[in-house]
Amino acid sequence: MTKQPQRPRSTARTALSAISACSAVALLSLAASACSKPGLDRQIVDESAAALGGRQRLIDLKTIVIEGEGTNGNLGQDMTPEATGEIFELFGYRRSIDVNAGRVRIEQTRTPNFVYFQGPQPQLQIVGVDGDVGYTLGADGTTTRVSDAVAKDRLRDLYHHPLTAVRAALLDGAKLSNPRTASGQRIVEVLTDRRIPFTLATDERTHLPTRVVSMTDNPNLGDVAIETTFADYRDVNGLKMPFHITTKTDRYLTADIRVKKQFFDGLVGDLNAPVAVRTATPIVGPPPAVVTAEEVAKGVWFLAGQSHHSVLVEFADHLTLVEAPQNEVRALAVIRKAKELRPDKPLTEVVNTHHHFDHSGGLRAAVSEGLTVYTRRNNIAFYQSALTKPHMIAPDRLTRNRRPLKLEPVDDERTLHDDAMTMTLYHISGSAHADTLLMAYLPKEKILVEADVYSPQAAIQPYAANLIENIKEHGLAVDRILPIHGTITSYAELLKTQTPQK
Repeated sequence: MTKQPQRPRSTARTALSAISACSAVALLSLAASACSKPGLDRQIVDESAAALGGRQRLIDLKTIVIEGEGTNGNLGQDMTPEATGEIFELFGYRRSIDVNAGRVRIEQTRTPNFVYFQGPQPQLQIVGVDGDVGYTLGADGTTTRVSDAVAKDRLRDLYHHPLTAVRAALLDGAKLSNPRTASGQRIVEVLTDRRIPFTLATDERTHLPTRVVSMTDNPNLGDVAIETTFADYRDVNGLKMPFHITTKTDRYLTADIRVKKQFFDGLVGDLNAPVAVRTATPIVGPPPAVVTAEEVAKGVWFLAGQSHHSVLVEFADHLTLVEAPQNEVRALAVIRKAKELRPDKPLTEVVNTHHHFDHSGGLRAAVSEGLTVYTRRNNIAFYQSALTKPHMIAPDRLTRNRRPLKLEPVDDERTLHDDAMTMTLYHISGSAHADTLLMAYLPKEKILVEADVYSPQAAIQPYAANLIENIKEHGLAVDRILPIHGTITSYAELLKTQTPQK
């Protein structure tokens, strides 16, 4: 059979055969522009990268150093739940980032603008994360490993900078979703190649990043947004970098940094976690609770064992707990101990001494056990919100065992009384520590229960004088003090804090 010579392809056939696979798919889907133009999610990232200085320059980025000063908020420890007046002034702030290795180290010196009794001030703080290992350098020079949850939060913080956020969104392993426009900003969800999600928002006009938001669990506030906003962009060797960086946790301002100097791809020093920290046993949650019980009077037990204590008070037909502190683990252990001591009576109430997070962190656990919460009236609105917020990132006992929230407000004083026991709750007025403080007084036993305003054995006692004033104002006859921090002591020892030392 004679082979026929091949006929030249027509122009039309040649053009058709040159159509790319992408174009063919686009024709079939009647969306030809989808292959020639990126989707909105990719467009948001690409335009932001161009505005910052270029895609390849971001991908090649190795290190970032940010230096400046500013303030930290006093999250969960201010005068009232909504107050924001207490801050730490920051000096010598330096944040060093090894982008590829996932290492961050923050050094800062901070000074409070309020009475602060945790050691001499100002204090140098050094915290860091190296991949999944977080660490803190203490004032005594000892480096300790932090919990895995804290380490994960610190690793998320690596992306709370425009260059690292957009760079992460550019990498091959990143996934983009849910692009949208709102209030002059274009927004896209990013899942990094390290499987860390965050939201990136950019200015619709300049395309520069305006904020990064990531979600985390807070034992007191539930599922909360950590939002970092960026302003005052300036050129730094061809890259745009913000010189004003602010961070909020939920609606509370936690950091406000005014950058003085910022550079990239320079020396950052050794950001590796120390070997002793890296080889230490991972901390997957709070330490196991140790609860000791000492009966200090008939129907009154001091439940101690660690840094935060509680007091159990027996009434004729029920038990009342003073303080569910720290966290779920501690609070549930204290509740179990109370039920062991008097298994024939129900534990029905808990008195919250004040709103500070280390003293209210166990309230959700108490609510999950059906306990009614007595607290200062100006805590009520905050607890109605905080104790009913979703905890889906790290589901807790109340999430799994939903109970109605029962709050009882205390004004200047409120007496709990039956034939077996009398306990009066008094507001500690005028304290520089908190406006929400309650102390519990047992008149027959001449026992006072208080938190934070007097901690026996503490080096300084800035709130003791005010406590004495409140005791005298109410005419209380106090023999012993059961402190939420420290050991049982006498009223005479409290008075000695006001005696000048020789």
